[in-house]
This record gives sequence, structure tokens and C-alpha cells, in this order.
Amino acid sequence: MTQNSNNSKNPLHGLWALTNRELKKWYKNPYLFILSIIQPLIWMGLFGRAMNLGAIFTSQPITLPPITPPLSIEQQIQLGQALSNVTTQIMEKTFGTADYFSFMSVGIVSFVVLFTTMFSGMSIVWDRRLGFLNKALSTPVARGSILMSKVFNAVIRSIIQAAIVLGFAFALGLVVGPDFTPINLLGVFAAVFLIGMGLSSIFIAIAIRSTRMETQMAVMNLLNLPLLFTSNALMPTSVMPDWLQPIAKVNPITYVTDATRQLILYSINVQQLMFDFLFLGLFAVVFSTIGILLSWRYLSK
Repeated sequence: MTQNSNNSKNPLHGLWALTNRELKKWYKNPYLFILSIIQPLIWMGLFGRAMNLGAIFTSQPITLPPITPPLSIEQQIQLGQALSNVTTQIMEKTFGTADYFSFMSVGIVSFVVLFTTMFSGMSIVWDRRLGFLNKALSTPVARGSILMSKVFNAVIRSIIQAAIVLGFAFALGLVVGPDFTPINLLGVFAAVFLIGMGLSSIFIAIAIRSTRMETQMAVMNLLNLPLLFTSNALMPTSVMPDWLQPIAKVNPITYVTDATRQLILYSINVQQLMFDFLFLGLFAVVFSTIGILLSWRYLSK
């Protein structure tokens, strides 16, 4: 009796057991695992390679007006080299790299995290409908542990999927920056951990009282593309319309994407990188706390 009483007061009691239960649904179902990887790989392999923005400036012939006197062959070669340099400069000033595929493939990491965390809320809906949630609430396990188990499940899945996606990106020709080292990948996974904590807490908190999958699907469909396209995952914030830039600057996807790009593609700006992690840390702490408080109040049979 004493041991049960002590367990019931421990907020971490049952956390790993519930987290492992959630993970088993994933790693014991290889088809689900493969399908969760295919979509970002399609975006990266097809969209990333097909949207070759650098070719826009080089693939189309440009007809110059007649030049008097005519250019010599050497001058024509110099002019072609100058135009090629202009193309590289435009890409570097816009995207920070001359290779759009590298720019976009790092943004796909945020895409993976966003869509993985969105489905975390569906787990509570399923548990409620299948009766498992009622059984969990009847045990000494803290309600916060029930919520956090689903958060950690989404975070672990996000980190594993992000690692796989980055591996494919390197295989397909991702060009790294001058400050990149393998140790930087630990920073990338730390950023993924923080954004996964915050986003999954939001979507699980939304689903706490939901009993219908259609409601959660409607929320996911409402939020997924706006969150993606109001961030810098696919295009830099600087080229967005003026009215959209303030929205991008408060979108957490923007900060995880900026952090991962600095660690992989760009020369690291320590001050900006620290601000990115500070924003992501506050985002994770605030929304995880809100999620736990809501679970204490509203998570019921």
C-alpha cells in the first residue's frame, strides 16, 4: 500500500511505460514507419530537385541588343562568366546558398516535425474511443504523465525521422556550410526536440476534450499549411510580402528552420543562433506547461 501511495504522488510514475506503448505502435508497424518517411522524401527529392531556381537564370537564352563594335570572342566569354556570377550572387543573397535544394531540404526537417506532431493529438482521440484512456485515468499515473508520454512519443519520432531525412539529403547532394561539423547535428536534434515539445503539446491540448476524429482532422487541415507557408521553410522571410513578415517572425517553425540552416548551411551567427534556441526553449516550456495544466483540469473519462 505504501509503495502504491508513493507511486501515485510521483509525477513521472508510468511515464516511460506509456511512452513506450506509444512508440510500439510505430516501430512495430513497418508500413506506418515507411509511409511516414515517404512524404517528406517525395517533397525533397521531387519538389526540391524539380524546383531548380538557379536554372531560371541560366537555362533560357538571352538575346542582347546589337553591340557596336561587336564583342570579341574573349569579351563574349568574359560576359558569359559575369552573367554566371550574377546568377550565383542572386541565389546567395536570396537564399544564403547557391543551391536551392540545400536550402529547401533543410526546411523539410521542419516539415517532418510539424506533420509528426500534428498526429500526436489523434492518439488521445483514439485512446478515448477505444477505452484505454479510461483505464489509464483509473490508475495512479498522473494525468500530466499521460499527456507527456504522447509528447515524448512525437518528439522521439520527429528526431528519428529528421535524422533519416537529413541522411537522404546528404546522399542527394546537400551542400554544407563552412562551419559545419558532425557535432552540429546534435544542435539540430536539440532544436527538433524543443519545437516538437511545443507543437505536440499544442495539438494534444486541443484534442484533450475531443471525442471525434473529424474534429481533430479539421484542426490539422486548418493549421498545417498556414504554419508551413508562413515560415521560412521554403522561402526566406525577406522576400515575403510586408504583411506576412510579422507573422513569420512569430511562427516557431521559422526559428527551428533558421537554427538548422545556421548549423548546416550558413556561417554561424552565434547571437542569432542563441536567440533561436531561446525562443524555441521558451516555446517548449510555455506550451508544455499549458498542456500539463489543461490535462489536470480537463483530461477526464
